[in-house]
Amino acid sequence: MWQAEHVRELLTSAAPERTVEIVPLSTIGDRDKTEALTRLGGSGTGVFTREIQAALLDGRADVAVHSLKDLPTEPVEGLTLAAVPQRGSMFDVLVLPEGRKQKAEGSGDEVLLPTAARIGSGSPRRRAQLLHHRPDLQFVEARGNVETRLRKLDEGQFDALVLAEAGLTRLEFAGRISAPLRPPFMLPAVGQGALGIECRSDDESTREVLARLIDRATLHAVLAERAVLSALRAGCHAPLGVWTRADGDSLRLTAVVLSLDGVQRFESDQLAAVASDADAVGLGRAVASELLAQGAAALLTS
Repeated sequence: MWQAEHVRELLTSAAPERTVEIVPLSTIGDRDKTEALTRLGGSGTGVFTREIQAALLDGRADVAVHSLKDLPTEPVEGLTLAAVPQRGSMFDVLVLPEGRKQKAEGSGDEVLLPTAARIGSGSPRRRAQLLHHRPDLQFVEARGNVETRLRKLDEGQFDALVLAEAGLTRLEFAGRISAPLRPPFMLPAVGQGALGIECRSDDESTREVLARLIDRATLHAVLAERAVLSALRAGCHAPLGVWTRADGDSLRLTAVVLSLDGVQRFESDQLAAVASDADAVGLGRAVASELLAQGAAALLTS
């Protein structure tokens, strides 16, 4: 809902002549707060997006707002990704229970967690990268909204949580952040911190309005990241981390693929001039090709 309200504000500013109404919907990913995401609907791909996309196709809504990291790279016939606004923080953070307000600067590995600490996270990407550094850590599925997860943490169900910095900041929980988890210690998810706005492909007037919301730097970064995901044929919940950042007039993209236990790790880091959407996609595909050459495909199908 925060994201929907945010996009409504952007649209109201960009197109004051248009009336913007929010149509609340819940998805299976919202409703089922116990099953692991990777077991919902097969691989877990699309559990936060399919029902919202259906509302677009049947005319209940004209615009869909997604967390871009949840949006599959395989396009849905009749829909188009029409806008990607400016991105929030792409990084993850460590959250400790209330009362353990230890702060740390740097990569996050400076926060000393007890041996065999229980970490609340259902993300294979987060688990694999943490296990790469700390194979003793234990993981507990953490579902529910941010408030629910924080309550469970404070009740002692976990020793720590790993959450997206953007979500905590947007919901005004930034004060709960105990330590940043920055690259190379942990690489973000594809599209993390960014919003993806869809509409019907044949809705030209809505596409024109949404185009006013595009942040070109963010768009190029996420197109490169999503090209890695697509070329690897990996789902949204694969043990894949990416990190894009501007490097002069170019874009640098680093990607890692890990085994679920964190033991094996493949990495590609490439720099390319990116002046167009096609350049961004080409960079992502080049990074994916290098990872595949190293043998990453075996880790994505195991």
